[in-house]
Amino acid sequence: MTAAIAPPLPAIEAGQAVEVIVGFIRAQLAQTGFRRTVIALSGGVDSATVAFLCARAVEADDLLTVRMPYLTSSPASETDALRVVEALGCRSERVEITPMVAPMLELIGRGDSAAERVRRGNVMARQRMIVLYDRSVTFDALVVGTSNKTEALLGYGTLHGDMACAFAPIGDLYKSQLRAIAVELGVPPQIVEKAPSADLWPGQTDEAELGASYELLDRVLYALVDRRWSVARCVAAGLDRAVVEAVAQRVARNEFKRQTPPVAKISLRTPGIDHLYPRRRPGSRRS
Repeated sequence: MTAAIAPPLPAIEAGQAVEVIVGFIRAQLAQTGFRRTVIALSGGVDSATVAFLCARAVEADDLLTVRMPYLTSSPASETDALRVVEALGCRSERVEITPMVAPMLELIGRGDSAAERVRRGNVMARQRMIVLYDRSVTFDALVVGTSNKTEALLGYGTLHGDMACAFAPIGDLYKSQLRAIAVELGVPPQIVEKAPSADLWPGQTDEAELGASYELLDRVLYALVDRRWSVARCVAAGLDRAVVEAVAQRVARNEFKRQTPPVAKISLRTPGIDHLYPRRRPGSRRS
């Protein structure tokens, strides 16, 4: 009888991945005719890593990081965001979103149910993206995404909020891979080692909300998605059935977040379906 082989964590060669992503960022800018980038900088490892990647792809003066705290945001988040700014020598702005979101949050109410917390978090995430896209106009820059593969697969993000961007440099990196990239880039260890949090309310952490550690979630996702294992095979390899089934259901349920909106096909050529051009099409900024 063959012994069960536990699903591995996805391995990565960090130095090579950095080269690929930096090249990808430069290619996206060249294809669209932009030379500047703008990033929402939260003080977490995701946005810090993207900032470090962009700093390798463009000049420091062509990178704008925007810090957007809310009233209850942790002071440590601001401190860590400023560590990134200091390390990179890039431009940075601070925009307090509290007066912007307060009227909407009053309508939602101050209850502490899971649904109300999600609603409040969505308002904050979407307001931050309003600010970021406004800055992209004044700075003449592309908005760079900071969501990773684990978040995308689990739907752990807000449509038209933190999931909005012109391109996503770390969108194919699991959270556990991202930490290796951060270390390779020299992201401050205080940021790499702290508990991941969207900082939506005091004491909030990603893993508490998701119900499992990122290490376990990545192990399950890598087996289900990259290796295309069935739930049964994952369980046979030693993973907890309840966790595997919950992850599989969540991935399927959030597919709508990962696709562009479907279009009802009526005409001969439909935008986004069979009327497609590359970003470097004639008439674009690049030409």
